[in-house]
Amino acid sequence: MPSLILLLFSASLALHLLWTFYKSLHKFFWIPWRIQRVMRSQGIVGQPYSFPHGNTKQIVEMRSRSMERPIEISHDIFPRVQPHVYQWTKIYGKNFLNWHGPQAQLFVSEPELIKEILNNKEGAYPKMKLEGFAKKLMGQSMVTNEGEKWAKIRKLANHTFHAESLKGMVPEIILSVDAMLEKWKKFDGKDVDVYKEFGLLTTEVISRTAFGSCFMEGKHIFEMASKLTSITVKNLYNVRFPLISKIVKTADELEAGKLERNIKSSVLELVKKREATMVGKSSFGDDYLGQLINVYHDPSNGIMIDQIIDEIRTIYGAGHLTTTNLLAWTIFLLSINIDWQEKARNEVIELFGNDKPSSDGITRLRNMNMIINEVLRLYPPVMTVTRGIQREMKLGNVTLPPNMNIFIPILALHHSPEIWGKDVHLFKPERFGQGVAKATNNMPAAFLPFGMGPRSCVGLNFTTNETKITLSMILQRYKFIISPNYVHDPAEIFLVTPKHGVQVILQPM
Repeated sequence: MPSLILLLFSASLALHLLWTFYKSLHKFFWIPWRIQRVMRSQGIVGQPYSFPHGNTKQIVEMRSRSMERPIEISHDIFPRVQPHVYQWTKIYGKNFLNWHGPQAQLFVSEPELIKEILNNKEGAYPKMKLEGFAKKLMGQSMVTNEGEKWAKIRKLANHTFHAESLKGMVPEIILSVDAMLEKWKKFDGKDVDVYKEFGLLTTEVISRTAFGSCFMEGKHIFEMASKLTSITVKNLYNVRFPLISKIVKTADELEAGKLERNIKSSVLELVKKREATMVGKSSFGDDYLGQLINVYHDPSNGIMIDQIIDEIRTIYGAGHLTTTNLLAWTIFLLSINIDWQEKARNEVIELFGNDKPSSDGITRLRNMNMIINEVLRLYPPVMTVTRGIQREMKLGNVTLPPNMNIFIPILALHHSPEIWGKDVHLFKPERFGQGVAKATNNMPAAFLPFGMGPRSCVGLNFTTNETKITLSMILQRYKFIISPNYVHDPAEIFLVTPKHGVQVILQPM
């Protein structure tokens, strides 16, 4: 009897190993070979698949070389920040194939095709499934979800960040900017790193407006989210094999898991605190936190507490970064383009004088609109938009097999001479003087700082309003020039980030 059990166990183990071997062959060899063959037959090529890492080692080496040291002030950042996309687009064309391990990535740079992808009719191009560190960072939030889960939270977010709702946030934004400018008095005539200052400001604003609290209450959540973001970026091009990663954890994986658990625990405390303070009331509040808890407490919505936690931590972790980078790059560009700084200041003074900006007034800041668009073109907050392919799809004249992901390189579009002309790398806000359509020669999907279609960034109006208010109040009080200590080192740190900050010298008006 024991020998029979041993025989059955051995046979079972052999079958399991055989099945595992078959699945590995299928994933690491058959699928890549089939995808390469199908795509090559339709004229789509790229760097050949290399077992087991794909093209990731090449990408890491190219990025290490291109971002080895800071550069002279120049806005030609595409070859530096995404050298693999820059070079392979030149070699293989606007649409090319790339490999992250055995996972096929189709890079698409043709605006017509991008429009088709992002409009996502009939759900043909869902969000790309996140794994590993990225999944720990983003969780199951509106950014990653699909279907009914996404639709319910998106509707709520649209209401929270709707134009009328944003008007009620203006006083809170002004209070936060006032506090920052009061602190800036000690920097009169001196260097100040506005990137660092704006990081504090935007976290304070998102805390006040979305969560009804202050920065200090959520400070530890921001700090943990920042650490998790850094770990995610560090491991962006690392390929880990599922079987091995289940058995052996790297130091970064252990740290990321700990941060994820602690962030969830801290956010849950925030939820419980709000629930406790609103006991016996019909609503948990009108801000984003309150509305999320309202949705969770309505059983008909089918929203679980884990999704609410992920929504909150995503806003905490990423919601403020877009505005931080936009403000920092705008001050940088205005500090080296004094003529446009003066145009913006004159417009602000003409509209508001020395009074606080109003919600109606900021909609009439035409020069500032052009400046912000040009900043978003040169230094887009997000460099790449991703989508998945779950079934065979027809994109333009190409039939795409399943088991692929689509990458849309926004930086490539925004820095394309074909779209913007020979002066593509110059700061020229006037190119937006007659609107985006005119600036892009009516080319669809050529300007995508906040995406497009149903999954466009829900915080677009919030970010631009906060930016306009902050810039208006700074321009009323200060002139500023770039500091001799500024080091131009744009880098991909989740967003296009000034790696060493943005140092300017403040000159009181």
